[in-house]
Amino acid sequence: MARKYFGTDGIRGATNAGAMTAAMAMKVGMAAGAYFQRGDHKHRVLIGKDTRLSGYMLESALVAGFTSVGMDVVMVGPLPTPAVAMLTQSMRADIGVMISASHNPFADNGIKLFGPDGYKLSDEAEQSIEQLIDSDVPLIASAQIGRARRIDDAQGRYIHFAKATFPENLRLDGLRVVIDCANGAAYKVAPMALWELGADVVAIGVTPDGVNINDGVGSTAPQALSETVVASGADLGIALDGDADRLIVVDERGKVVDGDQLMATIAAGWARAGRLAGGGLVATVMSNLGLERHLKAQGLGLVRTAVGDRYVLEKMRSSGYNVGGEQSGHIILADYGTTGDGLVAALQVLAELKRSGAPASEVLHRFEPLPQLLKNVRFAGGKPLEAESVKAVIATAEAELVGTGRLVIRPSGTEPVIRVMAEGDDAGQVERVVDRICDAVRQAAA
Repeated sequence: MARKYFGTDGIRGATNAGAMTAAMAMKVGMAAGAYFQRGDHKHRVLIGKDTRLSGYMLESALVAGFTSVGMDVVMVGPLPTPAVAMLTQSMRADIGVMISASHNPFADNGIKLFGPDGYKLSDEAEQSIEQLIDSDVPLIASAQIGRARRIDDAQGRYIHFAKATFPENLRLDGLRVVIDCANGAAYKVAPMALWELGADVVAIGVTPDGVNINDGVGSTAPQALSETVVASGADLGIALDGDADRLIVVDERGKVVDGDQLMATIAAGWARAGRLAGGGLVATVMSNLGLERHLKAQGLGLVRTAVGDRYVLEKMRSSGYNVGGEQSGHIILADYGTTGDGLVAALQVLAELKRSGAPASEVLHRFEPLPQLLKNVRFAGGKPLEAESVKAVIATAEAELVGTGRLVIRPSGTEPVIRVMAEGDDAGQVERVVDRICDAVRQAAA
């Protein structure tokens, strides 16, 4: 059954419209609170947020919704998404909430829900909550209304947790690290954790004002990081996104290192230490074929999933892998957390850098990516991928790329767009293949 409100990563949209109004947030709180009322204990929900202007509005609405159905609320303020997941579990909360739209502009916001185990909710749980959102959730008796409180040491708890994932026998002394926090949720905790581990820290994107989150900074806009790394003579640059569950790295020359290269680096280090589970890693269909070939040469495997970190995590849990992620920098390290964690992944990269003693430009560029091209085709309606003409062009393209590349074609889950991606040894061939398929889709949709 199709979900009405939840997408691949919670509920998200423009604030004060659609599903991102205060009224809707209150309904989500009531519905999720009612769904997680299990047992006779006093139920607790933990709520974190990023630095968006609308975070206060949505937080207040969620508090109203949860307390009205009898749940106590703990507010932790601006914290990374993985910190909320970790604290939900460690504080024995029945549910965790992160208010964030990740890498989106400030005008958007979202609501992510975590179960008591710190994992994002299953499709079945989200569907049950959706049904409650559209129903009349009974209110608790006035004497049983929940209480709300803020805790002041949540940031310190997460810093301690993140530092504990870094090898005890290593320090970051002698390394100058630029950290770009995207004016988002990690603007305090990430620079502090790096400093406490001994790094010479240069911090940018750490002056949030409610509207500048992800604005020209962060993992989706690494130019500012690259320029700062080169200008300051840093050894490495780290860019997080608005809720700090993903990262992009820049080497000492200012060159961007994407999630595929970072996963290869972490997997190599863990395999060398005998701690890589599953004999490889999990990535999505968008990860470069160069990563797959590189891992194979190392005797490691690559399992691919649909796009979305939830699908990566599902495969990791079902098949026993402890490293997985996306090309975009959403890296999940199951030994340490239940969701992607940009800071923790960055610390694993820094550990490899420290062990090697070599420059980042030598350590982190593990393989040469194959030429990859992605184009989007917007259409007005219908199902152009089911047209025989489109199927024929796709079949021809797949045959043409056998042994030298691959093709990934998928409809967007949020808008009427077909995404056409190809990669291969021959850049010209890749471009021709993508253009032919895009033309066929457009003609079929006309």
